[in-house]
Amino acid sequence: MKIHRITLAALMTFAVTCTMAQEQVLNIYSARHYPTDEALYTNFTKATGIKLNRVDADDAGILARLKAEGTASPADIILLVDASRLWRGEIEGLFLPVKSKILDESIPGHLRGKTAADGGTQWYGFSTRARVVVYDKIKVKKEDADTYEELGDAKNRGKLCIRSGSHPYNLSLFGSVTEHLGEVATEQWLKGMVENMARAPKGGDTDQIKAVASGECGIAVTNSYYLARLMRSENPSDKTVVERVGVVFPNQSSWGTHMNIAGGAVAKNSKNAANAVKFLEYLASPSAQEHFANGNNEWPTAKGVKSNNSALQAMSGGAFKSEIIPISVVGMNQVKVQQMLDRVGFK
Repeated sequence: MKIHRITLAALMTFAVTCTMAQEQVLNIYSARHYPTDEALYTNFTKATGIKLNRVDADDAGILARLKAEGTASPADIILLVDASRLWRGEIEGLFLPVKSKILDESIPGHLRGKTAADGGTQWYGFSTRARVVVYDKIKVKKEDADTYEELGDAKNRGKLCIRSGSHPYNLSLFGSVTEHLGEVATEQWLKGMVENMARAPKGGDTDQIKAVASGECGIAVTNSYYLARLMRSENPSDKTVVERVGVVFPNQSSWGTHMNIAGGAVAKNSKNAANAVKFLEYLASPSAQEHFANGNNEWPTAKGVKSNNSALQAMSGGAFKSEIIPISVVGMNQVKVQQMLDRVGFK
């Protein structure tokens, strides 16, 4: 009887172990709050059998949570939607460097994090968004809004609408402009933008587009995917907005249009690092990249994958010059930028 009990206990332990092995799980901390991404996660689970648990927060909240949790963090994968926050997570040691031939061959070097001492890469960018300018086609000439510098030009006095200067999308743009123009000229530019505002900064990017369409503003700054959503909408009011506004990809004759990055990393204290790498490799696959393009109107980053999103093609004319600047530079400039914003009263 004693031998039987030991055998039975061993069998029960084996059964529990098998059940745990069969149910593979990855925990994702995600700043991607897009309903269309649900299909992305579902398809990964169908293909691999790996279940995904997701915690949603903004970029800053995710980084703060990782630091607070430390080695006890259950996070395996980190998805962020701003290049400078990816850089911040990198320099604060919150990511586990990844060694993946698939990712290294798929994602261009300027859309990745720093190479660590062990040869691994800190993070990878899986989609990009252009920081474009929309303008009132009735009241504003395109040539008066086709550079970022013109946002602060006196000719656009009382016309500008923009979300908070401290929002990550704007901080990244301002950080890149600082690198191009220098600190003194950038502060004067930001001061000019404050003087040009038609209203105090408020709302998100879609609100800025609609404010231009209503005539409240003449020009506004937005990420491209917000405009693409309106362009693809069947809602009559959205169609009216799109008909009223024009769009320009700034600085085509100089450094190119600023591009922000949405990307992913493996959490430093991941308990499932191998499967987490599989998920990142999946995000670089043609099917996932096409989802970024068609699901949330973003440009794919993987080599050889082209967007067939009609709104993005119509918006950009099929091709445009994009800015290529080190992410670390953009990130490091943001402390200076925030100080400038405070000095010029850019809320």
